[in-house]
Amino acid sequence: MLKTIPMKFNRLTILQIIMLVTAGVASAADATEPTFANVSYGLHPADVLDFWRAEGKGPRPLLVYIHGGGWTGGDKKQNPASIRPFLDKGISYAAINYRLTGEAPLPAPVHDAARAIQFLRTQADEWNIDTKRIALTGGSAGACTSMWLLTHDDLADPDAKDPVLRQSTRVCAAAVSAGQTSIDPKVIEGWLGPNVLKHRMINMAVGEPTMEGALANYDKHHALYVEFSPYNHVDAGDPPLFMTYGGNMTLPSQDAGHGIHHPVYGVKMKEKADACGMQCHLLIPGVSKSEKYQNATEFLLAKLLEP
Repeated sequence: MLKTIPMKFNRLTILQIIMLVTAGVASAADATEPTFANVSYGLHPADVLDFWRAEGKGPRPLLVYIHGGGWTGGDKKQNPASIRPFLDKGISYAAINYRLTGEAPLPAPVHDAARAIQFLRTQADEWNIDTKRIALTGGSAGACTSMWLLTHDDLADPDAKDPVLRQSTRVCAAAVSAGQTSIDPKVIEGWLGPNVLKHRMINMAVGEPTMEGALANYDKHHALYVEFSPYNHVDAGDPPLFMTYGGNMTLPSQDAGHGIHHPVYGVKMKEKADACGMQCHLLIPGVSKSEKYQNATEFLLAKLLEP
């Protein structure tokens, strides 16, 4: 029988261990602190971004994170573990805030994100950004915005007095999760059943406090619903897209949360992309997989670092 030998630590030794562990944690945290934090990119207090500059030879690719929250909440705050794989490969990283629909309905949240991309391009020389290698990522409403930017025509206005608005909004790829490919209530109810309309993202997007009000005033809001549904902008010239969803394919959707993140959004988007020749990868456990990429990170690294 083995005897357990007690280990004796005096107070100084324990304090030294604690200090070493704390220093290691702090060092890891410092390694992923933004190079620039809360940089204003627009006219509104919410229009701020964080930027992490990657090391490497020549201008660096950039991945931009757009947070979710139904356009009604959320924040750009990042988990260092999400950033580190890209910084380690020489890819810079940015995370943005934007106006929320409780303050300013569409087009504000999406056009703010578009302006953030334009602003980042104005910083290309100073921040060492490769403007031809900018990709997007995000979940839920951040995914919806990312897909809209990916598929929408360029918003650049070469005659704008504001130099930011002269820059391109186009990106080279997007990898998103649980994103809405349409926000049109009459379209998504047909796709997913009535429970999806219980989610406030859909009515708040157009400034309506209730879904009943959004439907009563549908004709008034129809143009916004059409414009800000990425599905409506898909064509053969759009850059590659990678979508990830949960595996619950139950129809009609079971509740508001299930409906607003339902895998059928991705199925519909991929069907349209495949029909027109846009490169689109859809990952739904047990239902759909990419033949080329195992996950979103692998896809993004390939698109941002390809020759």
